[in-house]
Amino acid sequence: MVGRVTQGTLTSQLLRNINTNLSRSSELQEKLSTGRNLNRPSDDPVGITYALRYRSELSINERFQSNVDSATSFLEFNDTLMSQISDVLKRAKELAVQGSTGTNPDVALENISKEMQQLKQQLVDISNSQLKGKYVFNGQFTDKPPFDPTNPIASITDNGNLDYIINSGITMTVNLSGNEVFGYPPPGIPAPKNESDNAFVVLDNLIANLQAPNYAGVRAQIPLLESRLDKVLTQQAEVGARTNRLQLVEGRLKDLSINLESLQSKTEDADFEQLIIQSKVNESVYQASLAVGSKIIAPTLVDFLR
Repeated sequence: MVGRVTQGTLTSQLLRNINTNLSRSSELQEKLSTGRNLNRPSDDPVGITYALRYRSELSINERFQSNVDSATSFLEFNDTLMSQISDVLKRAKELAVQGSTGTNPDVALENISKEMQQLKQQLVDISNSQLKGKYVFNGQFTDKPPFDPTNPIASITDNGNLDYIINSGITMTVNLSGNEVFGYPPPGIPAPKNESDNAFVVLDNLIANLQAPNYAGVRAQIPLLESRLDKVLTQQAEVGARTNRLQLVEGRLKDLSINLESLQSKTEDADFEQLIIQSKVNESVYQASLAVGSKIIAPTLVDFLR
């Protein structure tokens, strides 16, 4: 049985349709004004889940990128220090070769000895270098100077690693052990191990033999100086290898960031062209519904009695 359609039924249905059009227009205008397709969870419950996931992954990726930047800064500083140490040792070798022959007058040997003392002091200064207020050659004890300026020969540095998390499950060690760079104490001093090519010992011996003078003693220190220089260059090569790996990781993180931002944009951002089209269509529908509604609602009993 078909129900009777009354004027009230027509009017109610018309008003519901008009309100639906208004509501749809309001949603479209909100998306156009905010530029976002998702303004509240109810807009798309599934889409908001993906959007939150992308935001979380982007936040983690930004943390990794920040760690990579910090690790790169630390390694670049270490590379600079390695170059400075190499320069000091190379200059010490030049002076040692120059002072190892008996043709130098006493004044020349004295001047070489004085410069050698300055080189040792420069090496001590480098060994206690700091980055952002932290000592770089004392492992995890970054608040304590690794080498005693008055007796750097017997100093034992911490061998702990300073690690940065640069990706999920991936860490990068950025520090170098002070003893691995400058040498462990010589035989006779209690230490994890002993090395006769300790940089400070070699320079002290060179200074003493130059002041003697003892040309054979000076010549005997040159191979030890070369040995320590080779070890410093090996440490610098390790720093370079770590830096190169960080650059590769940085590139991967940037690519991932671009990919996540693209996915987030597709999920959250509004498609303006599509919204404008929908807005115009909805506006036309709304105007048409008003025009039709004016003809349905306008007639009353008075109009029929005229």
